[in-house]
Amino acid sequence: MSEPDSPPPSSVQGRLSLLVLYTERMEECRAFYSALGLSFTKEKHGDGPVHHAAVLEDGTVVELYPVLSAPTGPVRLGLEIDGRRAAPPLPPGRHVVTDPDGRKVDVWAHGTRAGGGHP
Repeated sequence: MSEPDSPPPSSVQGRLSLLVLYTERMEECRAFYSALGLSFTKEKHGDGPVHHAAVLEDGTVVELYPVLSAPTGPVRLGLEIDGRRAAPPLPPGRHVVTDPDGRKVDVWAHGTRAGGGHP
């Protein structure tokens, strides 16, 4: 913990590369995140379970896996998306939506307004 008068800690050089969401509602979550513009591919590695993976523009991989034991608990997720590609389209700005598992998702939409216009 830093002292009250000390400068904030410097940022770490790195980025999130993988986010795995475990769900009992695979198809509902896939449809929910697909409607926000993520494009999923069905995958299976070796003896592992069938799951869905999407690669974001920055290379971050988002995967949806079935819950094979007890749920791992809630998580707060934030996505920046092109609001024009969402279904239904989202106007620019912040939106808080809830996925089928009850997770709050902060969505920052950019792009033109749903009815047209300029970014």
